[in-house]
Amino acid sequence: MDEALLRSLTPSVLGVLVRRGADFAAAEDAVQEALIEAVRTWPVEPPRDAKGWLVTVAWRKFLDEQRAAVARRRREGVLDDQPPPGRAPAVDDTLQLYFLCAHPSLTPSSAVALTLRAVGGLTTRQIARAYLVPETTMAQRISRAKRTVSGVRLDRPGDVATVLRVLYLVFNEGYTGDVDLAAEAIRLTRQLAAGIDHPEVAGLLALMLLHHARRAARTAPDGSLVPLAEQDRSRWDTAAITEGVEVLQAALARDRLGEYQAQAAVAALHADAPSAEETDWVQIVEWYDELLRLTDSPVVRLNRAVAVGEADGPRAGLAALAAVDPSLPRRTAVAAYLHERDGDLTTAARLYAEAARQAPNLAERDHLTRRAARINSLPPC
Repeated sequence: MDEALLRSLTPSVLGVLVRRGADFAAAEDAVQEALIEAVRTWPVEPPRDAKGWLVTVAWRKFLDEQRAAVARRRREGVLDDQPPPGRAPAVDDTLQLYFLCAHPSLTPSSAVALTLRAVGGLTTRQIARAYLVPETTMAQRISRAKRTVSGVRLDRPGDVATVLRVLYLVFNEGYTGDVDLAAEAIRLTRQLAAGIDHPEVAGLLALMLLHHARRAARTAPDGSLVPLAEQDRSRWDTAAITEGVEVLQAALARDRLGEYQAQAAVAALHADAPSAEETDWVQIVEWYDELLRLTDSPVVRLNRAVAVGEADGPRAGLAALAAVDPSLPRRTAVAAYLHERDGDLTTAARLYAEAARQAPNLAERDHLTRRAARINSLPPC
């Protein structure tokens, strides 16, 4: 395999797809998929025209993704902006597809990646961002998963834990990313909760409802992000909050704590506070301690540092942040916020600007840039 040849052909293949009408990000995804296919097949069947082969395969991958995106938007179009409370009115095949893609022959991480790509409709880049890995690493993982299941019958459904993980990531992408998938994730989780008596299914449903309840207040009329502490709480959906708390309380009463129940408990404490100043940060830190015991997740450590900074002061938060990997996304933004709270405005402004350059989307970048500009505009002390 001539990797140098592949690298040299990539820009021209990308250019062909863009000239044919593909947007740049979608073209990049398609070319990446074609390169993976080339690495897999060329050693056995080298093409006569390497560039022509890559263009053909990449264009086919692009068209497949566009058809999948159209189908996904058609499914989303039948949903209301706010998912209705109660049991799901009907069951379609989508949830079954989630279980079938979570095939027992795959590792949980590969099953999640494959399902997000094949059924959830997320791009390789979006999935990589959710998993905190390079895009190339995720592309290889998805490709291996496809090869693994290519020779088996998808007639053995996977386990509930894997499907929950997929639904959680789909909701997160819909809630914070570029594609609106949150309502679809809630709809499917309702279906799952209606069919499976499982405390973590209930925990995930409660978590989604409590986060989704704040949706209307998360952005200003100009589309800019509004941090939780600055949101107009009168715009929160009280019906969704009530339902989420009731679902969570029923799950917690079963005394089988899991990570989704613990996350929902944190969300419930935020929802219960009449104002940001009245938030019970001490109890939130305790729930993050439970989450660390359950998952030891770097993202949980990052969120815990914020909570410690609110409960015990910014210097305590910075001390907790020291244990978080410096390369973790959004760590720099948290450091900027804690330094601002501590009165170190010079460091805070520098870190906000650095965090803006690292931001995963335009809205977050603009928010962090405004933070840096606001501090820089303050008169010197």
